[in-house]
Order: sequence, then structure tokens, then C-alpha cells
Amino acid sequence: MKTGKVTVLPYDRAWKAAFEAIKTELENAVGNLIVGIEHVGSTSVEGLSAKPCIDIDVIIKDYSVFDEVAEKLAAIGYIHEGDLGIKDREAFKYSDKPHLMMHHLYVCPQDSEELHLHVTFRNFLLNAPESVKRYSLVKTTAAELFPNDIDKYIEYKSPCIEEIYRLCGLLSEK
Repeated sequence: MKTGKVTVLPYDRAWKAAFEAIKTELENAVGNLIVGIEHVGSTSVEGLSAKPCIDIDVIIKDYSVFDEVAEKLAAIGYIHEGDLGIKDREAFKYSDKPHLMMHHLYVCPQDSEELHLHVTFRNFLLNAPESVKRYSLVKTTAAELFPNDIDKYIEYKSPCIEEIYRLCGLLSEK
């Protein structure tokens, strides 16, 4: 069991500005090497309750520029953690960025399946208010039921995520 407080908050419009601040810092460091920067995850969907942590995918053309991107990210305080078991999604952590909202940073090649999943899921939810309401309720309930167990929180919300994956074509019907 992984412990740690699971906090889910109602959507906060400040999350968009928090993403923009992080994006600006990233663009200043690696902008000439990347294809784009995407705000993904629950904080990117207006009206969706979320853990207060911005998920960001930095998109590279391919791995030919990865080492240089990782070097430039290291220069501004990001440490490469590897793919953490997810193909074509390189994770980075940081320790000293009090001027930025807490965030998860990933670097993905533009043809990454994980990037496609993140963007498709987000784009579907941006236009599916009923799914947003349902997913928000599931996430809030999961956080109330498992406030100190992130694994159980994730397990509880998984059926809802799978249903949304089916609705947006990421999973075929059973």
C-alpha cells in the first residue's frame, strides 16, 4: 500500500494559469528543440475535479533530440527518472520550484501511444460534460473512501476511466 494523502479538489480556473507559467519556463529552456507542450490530465479539463497537480507532456519529434532536451531540463532543475515502465514517456522530477504549482513532467515523442492517449482522453472530456460530471464524482468519492491509499484510489476510479476510454475510442467494446 502506498500511503500519502489523496486530495481531490473541485476544478480551479487557476490551474490554467499555473500550466501557462510552467509552459513558459519550459519553452524558455527547450523551445527550439520541441514540437509542443500539452496540458493533459484532469487539471486541463474545465469543470473536472482533480488532484492539484498539473500533468504536462513535452513533445519531441523523436528521440534524436531527447538527450539535448534532458540536458536543458537538467539545467533548470529537472532530473530524468526514466520511463517508469511506460514506453515512450520519459518522466522528470524536480525538487526546487516553489514559484510553480506542483506538476508532473513527461517528455514524449510525437508518435508516442501514451501522448495519444493523454490528448485523446483530454479532448474527449473537453466536449463531454456528462462524462466530466460522472468522473468528478467518482474521483471525489475515491478520495473520500481512500484518503491515504493512492493505489486503492486509482483502483476505484479505473472502471470509470475504462468507460471513458471506450467512449472516446481508446478501448474497443468488450
